[in-house]
Amino acid sequence: MVKEGFGNQINLCRDRELIPGSPAQKSDTLPLDHQLLSIYLQGKLTARERIELLCDPYSFVEFDMFVEHTCSDFGMEKKKFPGDSVITGHGLINGRLAYIFSQDFTVFGGSLSSIHAKKICKVMDQAMLVGCPVIGLNDSGGARIQEGVESLAGYADIFLRNVLASGVIPQISMIMGPCAGGAVYSPAITDFTFMVEDTSYLFITGPDVVKSVTNEDVTQEQLGGAKTHTSVSGVAHNAFHNDVDALLKLRNFMGYLPLSNKEPSPIRACDDPSDREVPSLDTIVPQESTTAYDMLEVVYDIVDEREFFEIMPKYAKNLIVGFARINGRTVGIVGNQPKNASGVLDINASIKGARFVRFCDAFNIPIITLVDVPGFLPGTAQEHNGVIRNGAKLLYAFAEATVPKITVITRKASAYGGAYDVMSSKHLRGDVNYAWPTAEVAVMGARGAISILFKGKPDASRYEEEYEEKFGNPFPAAVRGKSFDEFIITFKRSHLIIA
Repeated sequence: MVKEGFGNQINLCRDRELIPGSPAQKSDTLPLDHQLLSIYLQGKLTARERIELLCDPYSFVEFDMFVEHTCSDFGMEKKKFPGDSVITGHGLINGRLAYIFSQDFTVFGGSLSSIHAKKICKVMDQAMLVGCPVIGLNDSGGARIQEGVESLAGYADIFLRNVLASGVIPQISMIMGPCAGGAVYSPAITDFTFMVEDTSYLFITGPDVVKSVTNEDVTQEQLGGAKTHTSVSGVAHNAFHNDVDALLKLRNFMGYLPLSNKEPSPIRACDDPSDREVPSLDTIVPQESTTAYDMLEVVYDIVDEREFFEIMPKYAKNLIVGFARINGRTVGIVGNQPKNASGVLDINASIKGARFVRFCDAFNIPIITLVDVPGFLPGTAQEHNGVIRNGAKLLYAFAEATVPKITVITRKASAYGGAYDVMSSKHLRGDVNYAWPTAEVAVMGARGAISILFKGKPDASRYEEEYEEKFGNPFPAAVRGKSFDEFIITFKRSHLIIA
């Protein structure tokens, strides 16, 4: 029961709209109408509007809506707002519980105070206790300078919880505004980081500092915009057109994930027949082994309803990773992309694949690997930058994964640099390994092998056909039974479901 007088205080605050994220909230720098106009002109939503769009209607329960910062320096005692610069609580997303914090840029630029940090830590602790995802809607100018080291300590408290929650509950960061300095490390630790095009930025030091230290002229977008982090650095996993698009896509994305590492992924009713044949798969792989094709078409053909949520689609395009459903159940998809660099593995692809595989393993998501790999990318740039070290990460991730692992060799499975072994081979505890008639399981291509075996002999080329017959097709490997379990003439979705 609400104490007498307290209910009136709540109503008074509502009447005055003094709840963070509402139109009445303002910083000490700009008039209210200017702030809101600036937000809406950028296509952005307020902190509270973002939560309302992300959560199911009327499901959000707010925490600590009346707490205020405790700083009294630099006149801060006169500038206090209920809830400070972040909204925290829990709500339902498609009927499933999630804990959420949404930073409010209209209150002190969304800067992190000690109270701000405590509110975030509280929802993270609660998410760990209950066992459900935590989602951060980041829109902050950084640490609150007026609070000094207390603000920095708040960041460390958040980082610690990010680490403790890693592999236990899904952690999602949606960057919806600036995120600079110490604030960048929390999203980097979380499982997935998404950004909004043109309005979100991630960088340790801004353009002004870069200019003063290196004399380099660079814009915010060039330094840490969505395009930079989704295609160059690999810090962000995807970017969306605007706030509305981002939050709706996030709702869809959460439907693939389990609540925690102790829970199964949600099962969705599936009208796509499990025994559906896919005739296009019989012709999609060209007869010429050097001709490219789009592995994404293979993915779309085998998954439910042709729905695939690709992760990092603009980074390391030679490797595809993402989530889909097979017979209503979530699966992780990993596949070489022959359309880009022939599907060769390199440093970036190895990093991208390893992180995704380890996430799937942590949260009990089966992995389907589609293999068409000619090897690892050769060259001094790759060797000098650590292709061995990073390639080993992908190998390690597949080898340690204990979730069901199904591998389909569509064409090349060459062992240049051990690429055949790395891509979830049977020898790395692949549970079920299939091969199509177009599969080529060999140490290397016929021409390269013959040039080594018969080096200097003028008639060496005549041995290429013999090599192809012995090693350039799946039949010898099928006879030995060491590379895969089943040779498939006509591929059906039921092969994956049964496996």
